[in-house]
Amino acid sequence: MTKQARTFGTLLESFSTQRLMKQRNASPHTISSYRDTFRLLLQFTQQRLHKAPSSLEFAEIDAPLIAEFLEGLEKSRNISPRSRNLRLAAIRSFFRYAAFEAPDQSAQIQRVLAIPGKRCTGSILNFLMKEEIEALLGAPDQGTWSGRRDRALLLVEFKRVCVYPN
Repeated sequence: MTKQARTFGTLLESFSTQRLMKQRNASPHTISSYRDTFRLLLQFTQQRLHKAPSSLEFAEIDAPLIAEFLEGLEKSRNISPRSRNLRLAAIRSFFRYAAFEAPDQSAQIQRVLAIPGKRCTGSILNFLMKEEIEALLGAPDQGTWSGRRDRALLLVEFKRVCVYPN
């Protein structure tokens, strides 16, 4: 691969057109989410590195810069860990693609892929009333195979939650 083909912008463009649109047939929502992530990343790198996005080399986008970007998003935009992880997922997807396009940058790529996601605390349903459990168990149509299967899955899950509460 030539030096020209290794610019960050060139790889990002081929990732968007080849990987997302053609190979994965990604939804418009996914594409716009990824676009927004990279727009924010490019704005961040322009401020941090004082370089136009069009002149960025792939090697300049490294793990410390991306970690700083994600931390900056949390602070400046007050985003949740879940939103931060969505941004990180877009970046990881790009770097997995880049691993095939720029194998000579594999050490840098592995460091970026090793950036951990933040733990998210989801809302946990603490308990259900007896009537609520009965309503859930009564919802599947037991006259069909799939209804019996769904009821069995619900029973297994209720048993698991009752025996091994979180």
